[in-house]
Amino acid sequence: MKLITAIIKPFKSDDVREALQELGVNGMTVTEVKGFGRQKGHTELYRGAEYVIDFLPKAKIEVAVSDDLLEPAIEAICKAANTGQIGDGKIFVTPIEQSIRIRTGETGNDAL
Repeated sequence: MKLITAIIKPFKSDDVREALQELGVNGMTVTEVKGFGRQKGHTELYRGAEYVIDFLPKAKIEVAVSDDLLEPAIEAICKAANTGQIGDGKIFVTPIEQSIRIRTGETGNDAL
């Protein structure tokens, strides 16, 4: 099992959700976050004054998948979240040692 964490542009989160649902991914967590990468934020002009916006709004999507769904899920996220612009985001994959469904006590892939 793997945990996929994707940091994407907020307006692409519905597209990513739909793409993952088509693969049969049952659940995910979406969090509104702020951050910056290589672009280091940007400047905005407001009433004649220039402001530096260090942290940009992003959506953080976390989804646990079985090993056989890992590559298709990554491809689906990349395709759905891609705009071709700077700041499209990043995907991180980490191993999951154990998963447990609290209600039923199911473990491993059955808990996903």
